Amino acid sequence: MPIEVPKDTWPGQVRSVTLGATADQGGSRTSAVTVGGEKTLPFMHFEAEMPNAPVIAVEIKDRRPDDWSPLLLEAWGDSANDPAAWAKAAGETGCDLIQLSFSLTDTAGETTTPEFAVSTVKAVLESTGLPLLVFGPGQVELDNELLVAIAEATKGERLVLGICEDKNYRTIVATAMANDHLVVARSPMDVNLAKQLNILISDMDFPLDRVLMDPTTGALGYGIEYGYSAMERLRLAALQGDNMTQLPMLVTPGYEAWKTKEAKVGEGVPETWGNWEERGINWETLTSITLLESGADIVVLRHPESIKRVKNAIEGLMAVPETA
Repeated sequence: MPIEVPKDTWPGQVRSVTLGATADQGGSRTSAVTVGGEKTLPFMHFEAEMPNAPVIAVEIKDRRPDDWSPLLLEAWGDSANDPAAWAKAAGETGCDLIQLSFSLTDTAGETTTPEFAVSTVKAVLESTGLPLLVFGPGQVELDNELLVAIAEATKGERLVLGICEDKNYRTIVATAMANDHLVVARSPMDVNLAKQLNILISDMDFPLDRVLMDPTTGALGYGIEYGYSAMERLRLAALQGDNMTQLPMLVTPGYEAWKTKEAKVGEGVPETWGNWEERGINWETLTSITLLESGADIVVLRHPESIKRVKNAIEGLMAVPETA
């Protein structure tokens, strides 16, 4: 006797958000990427179609990072010395997006300047046709200074600017609005705080179909359960009709996983931990796939092999015999 699978019908839907602008849209990207649009929980294709598969962004830096695992730098080789070359190499992995993260200082210890930031973003845009996310170094005044200059110099490209937090969202949202870009809203693993930041951004008359939500998470073994729960509750609220939680979610498992001891340390650890490189890749891959299952629409990764494995996982999760 056939088993009838119970199905839920949800009144709400996640917004669709498009990153990047092609030439006919006023930009220079060879393709745009749309995320979101879900009408059900992740990969429950028997309830409703997932119109847009989750996508992968690769994080690169404006200079060779001095705080990344040597395994990552070895994997990227000489391309990590130049952001344009790094972006090109990242695009060859089959990823969908590039995330350029700026450092607080240059190699000489001098504060990163708006002029350098603009020239770096332009070089990256010329080296790849993928949509671009640009994140500041995480210091409020400098973030505002750099992102305003970048936004004005790339008007119409539909970059994703980050990070908007409760203490600095106004300037970033204003420059995104004036120059036709998108923003990332980040909050600390709390449904109510995430919703409140989205309300504040919406109150500036910024369209919510140009906002991505980063609810923050942890890595495998380092608080991922709490992050998973917050993301799951945000997605449930969205499907139940809460307008201020109906935003696609971006998370950074690459950053989270590669700062854990298991991924970062290769010496002085138990032999049972196994091969260091394989361990680090597995940590990033498993963190990513877990977060995809909790509702992530964009995962930002660092290692080329992790990108390959997560891409294969997404293809497998999206490959179903039939949809609702």
